[in-house]
Amino acid sequence: TTGTKDLRNRMVLETFVNAGADPEILYIKKPHIGTDVLKGVVASLRKQIQKMGGEIRFQTKATDLLIEDGKIAGVLIEGIDGKEIVRTNDVILAIGHSARDTFQMLYKSGVTMEPKPFSMGIRIEHPQKLIDASQYGEADLAKVLGPAEYKLVHHCRNGRGVYSFCMCPGGQVITSSSESGGIVINGMSFHARDGEYANSGILTDVRVSDYYKNSPLDGLEFQRSVEKAAYAINGNENKPPRTSWGEFRKDSNNCLRKCLPDFVLESILEGIPAFGKKIKGFDNGNARLIGVETRSSSPVRIPRDQQFICNIKGIYPGGEGAGHAGGIVSAAVDGIRLAEAVATRDRL
Repeated sequence: TTGTKDLRNRMVLETFVNAGADPEILYIKKPHIGTDVLKGVVASLRKQIQKMGGEIRFQTKATDLLIEDGKIAGVLIEGIDGKEIVRTNDVILAIGHSARDTFQMLYKSGVTMEPKPFSMGIRIEHPQKLIDASQYGEADLAKVLGPAEYKLVHHCRNGRGVYSFCMCPGGQVITSSSESGGIVINGMSFHARDGEYANSGILTDVRVSDYYKNSPLDGLEFQRSVEKAAYAINGNENKPPRTSWGEFRKDSNNCLRKCLPDFVLESILEGIPAFGKKIKGFDNGNARLIGVETRSSSPVRIPRDQQFICNIKGIYPGGEGAGHAGGIVSAAVDGIRLAEAVATRDRL
């Protein structure tokens, strides 16, 4: 789903449908593909790219940039067949917010980067019937209207906002770590959204002043420190710390509380009771809390000019990792903008 109003949204949704997504996403207010369906959609998109002459390189990463006279001249890549320089005058950096090794390579290569605010917190899980009953008045109405959703926000006394993020009706909380020695969780729903539980991120804003020391990559290290703390709680096993809201609220030595920065903990402790006034039972002591969610958005932005080019000519940073989008659809829209820019600009 997306809150952007760009007309390219329609092209993105139509592309998904042509690749196997349910056509209902073209007309329902909050289009949802579903993780189970999305796997096939991605495979179909890949085949379409290859049919049109594109090449997909798995088990391959960009390890350096070849820059000549302030312009991109090529990319050094390393894969299972060894190293290779791909010569090019145009590079689109469509990196995700967890591409930490790539961020470090870009910074070392002289790409201008800057720290940016992001969000951090935990996931909360309730029985889906509880959410249905609160939102519809009767839980059985979900059989007609579909599983209920919510979107919540609260302005805390400490000046921060705490809000629900990526709410997943009838979904699952999953581990999505990208590095060893760290725990990161996320939420997902299958297309049917027929699971027993609803979950959502409960996040608070992280300001640049909370973590910045001297490098635009300091936000990555701040995220990493929280993820490592979560990993260590369960004896360095790949198991997310989890607890109930009742235990989290009362016990200052609670396992999940120990993972979170003080300002994040303070905001969550105030926010969940506030949400309980909007959704009956939200702050029930049995609600499950799982941590940590640190990757809601990128802590880095790669600035670009009106032609979508960064300080190195020919490099087009875009999408969520580069700090120019906030989700799947808005990142896809941004990718279309970059493709248009590459296709229409005069050669450098």
